[in-house]
Amino acid sequence: MADMEITLADGAKRSVENGSSVLEVAKAISTSLAKKAVAGKVNDQIVSLDQILSENDKLEIVTKDSETGLQVMWNTAAVVLEAAVQSIYPDIHFGTKGNSEHGFYCDTDNGAEQISVDSLPAIEDKMAELIKKQLPLKQEWISESDALKIVDGDPYQAKLAHANAKNGKVSVYKIADMTVLSDEVVLENTKDVKVFKLLSVAGAYWEGKSSNPMLQRVYGTAFFKQKELDAELARQQEAHDRDHRVIGNNLDLFFVDPKVGAGLPYWMPNGATIRRTIERYIIDKEVANGYQHVYTPVLMNLDAYKTSGHWEHYREDMFPPMDMGDGEMLELRPMNCPSHIQVYKHHIRSYRELPIRIAELGMMHRYEKSGALSGLQRVREMTLNDGHTFVTPDQIQDEFKSILKLMVEVYDDFDITDYTFRLSYRDPKNTKKYFDDDEMWNKSQAMLKAAMDDLGLNYVEAEGEAAFYGPKLDVQTKTALGNEETLSTIQLDFMLPERFDLHYVGADGEDHRPVMIHRGLVSTMERFTAYLTEIYKGAFPTWLAPKQVTIIPVNQKFHGAYAEKLRQKMAAKNIRVNVDDRNEKMGYKIREAQTQKVPYVLVVGDQELENGSVNVRKYGEKDSESENNNMFIDSLIAEIQNYSRTGDSSKNDELIK
Repeated sequence: MADMEITLADGAKRSVENGSSVLEVAKAISTSLAKKAVAGKVNDQIVSLDQILSENDKLEIVTKDSETGLQVMWNTAAVVLEAAVQSIYPDIHFGTKGNSEHGFYCDTDNGAEQISVDSLPAIEDKMAELIKKQLPLKQEWISESDALKIVDGDPYQAKLAHANAKNGKVSVYKIADMTVLSDEVVLENTKDVKVFKLLSVAGAYWEGKSSNPMLQRVYGTAFFKQKELDAELARQQEAHDRDHRVIGNNLDLFFVDPKVGAGLPYWMPNGATIRRTIERYIIDKEVANGYQHVYTPVLMNLDAYKTSGHWEHYREDMFPPMDMGDGEMLELRPMNCPSHIQVYKHHIRSYRELPIRIAELGMMHRYEKSGALSGLQRVREMTLNDGHTFVTPDQIQDEFKSILKLMVEVYDDFDITDYTFRLSYRDPKNTKKYFDDDEMWNKSQAMLKAAMDDLGLNYVEAEGEAAFYGPKLDVQTKTALGNEETLSTIQLDFMLPERFDLHYVGADGEDHRPVMIHRGLVSTMERFTAYLTEIYKGAFPTWLAPKQVTIIPVNQKFHGAYAEKLRQKMAAKNIRVNVDDRNEKMGYKIREAQTQKVPYVLVVGDQELENGSVNVRKYGEKDSESENNNMFIDSLIAEIQNYSRTGDSSKNDELIK
């Protein structure tokens, strides 16, 4: 048989027989590669191992230890899951199925008897049965009309069959006497789904639209090795333990009730205390660094957002305008920038005043789809730690450095050290998304890059991540759940001063245009609290903890008065303290304080009453020790004033020199 030439992933050319499959090429390369192969990539398209190759194809062998190989495993598990569910519930309807971030899923609709968590063990057993039977998984293409007959009565599958038809054909896999619609590449046999676990059930709107029926989404994960599954389950347990929504419920920090407003969190006393502590800290820090704090309305005339460009570029994320009936249209603000511009414009400004630093804990509203809302991280009402500096062009670099120094000082106080810098530029090919002024973009991006280079800082550059009105420095961090998010930003803006016709009087007595620098130190109060909750795992450092000390009298009758005297003494020094005088056993009270992650539990009995001491148990430590009450209070105050820091943050120290 004649040969043909293909190109391997490393660029090497290889001569193979005409009619060779992906697997045959893998075998020709090496036996070990063939054993690890699960699929191929031909011309960047994932294909099955039996795919026949053509002249000049570019081939990559997909192996078990690759990310793509794992995706093929999850595709397979999703198909087996649907077959298992179909076997148990013959009349059930199916929505979409596929890969999630850490596994696979399948959407189901079983009418009045929806699948629940209690259903998962039986479904797992059926999946295990299909896997044990070692059933071949062969992709077949049937006519669209035959596919519609197979899924007759299932409106979701009928729609999917029509949408996924190619040249009148629909891809299916037959498992035992079940037929599963899928055009994904899967493993060769059910036995190849080595280890798996069904995890949870959650609601999911059909096609992601809240106006459509709610389906039940079954989540699972699968791997080629047991140790990989064990590691993933451990990661998911850790993620659950750190999830700010779970911790927020356990510690009574906040709640969201969709009945009274999805994406609108209610801060309970504990959560409000944490937020208030952060807010007071931020305001004091900014004022000490030359910022003038203001309050501005959450409503603004729509014309201001048309001038700023938000209405043109950001309309989908804004709530509908409110018609006041007299021609005035008011808008819930999605950004604070136009408000701070009005503060700047209220007076004639001189070059002697600049830089002018305006800051606010500004409440904003953004229209988020219900499916995107998540605890405190994605909300519809948020309060941004916002600031805007108005500078002369020659002040840009010094002000940029000053803002960055302030940022890392804040990180130091919150013990945040794991972050990276990203310079976010516009996408020059996307003229609709960004303000159309090439000169402005080139100038501002060059200035931002020069400032970072002058500081000698490492950074990555990312096109398409800029705000519509200017480039920015994003400080990227990893949450405790492993997700990357933007913690802080610094943005250069030549556009808004132009659009709002901002001026300052220069040394020459003439009007000049200022440059505007937008910055947010710690994002919104909502997102930052969620981030800290997950990083600290709910065990907030003493200075942030909603309750810093719990005092437990051994006997309320004999020791209650002493406990109350201590409480008053500490409360007078602004320590957040309570006395647990409930009629419960002391051991129960201690365990509950530990569960609530109170930094210090003080037990007072006869000895403490006699000596004027307290028995101190610190959160996370098994042993307790006796200490003079005055000395304990003094050390506690020092700890709070030092932001509970226990060591140096070398990375931050280098940056704030």
